[in-house]
Amino acid sequence: FDQIKQLLIATLGKIFMNPDTKNIILEILAEQSLMEKNDITLDSTPEDLGLDSINLVEVIFSLEETFDISIPFNSNEPASPNFSIDNVRSLIKSVEVLISKK
Repeated sequence: FDQIKQLLIATLGKIFMNPDTKNIILEILAEQSLMEKNDITLDSTPEDLGLDSINLVEVIFSLEETFDISIPFNSNEPASPNFSIDNVRSLIKSVEVLISKK
């Protein structure tokens, strides 16, 4: 049942994105990248935003604190299967999955 639930959440996450979660994440990214929120797209990568490893750690800490979630260790590696920071879209989806598991 858990696998079906995760698949359903992942599938719906591709279609629907919680606007509140999206806006909060965009705010966090804008603060860390020193960019305007409106200049950040769903396809923006950490490199596009000028985020180095220290900024990424700050983003992850902010996400954990803001959403009361625990991001799996080594999630700051783009190849991590459980949490993706490849781009803003994948980051939002990953956070939404963790929120749904609370």
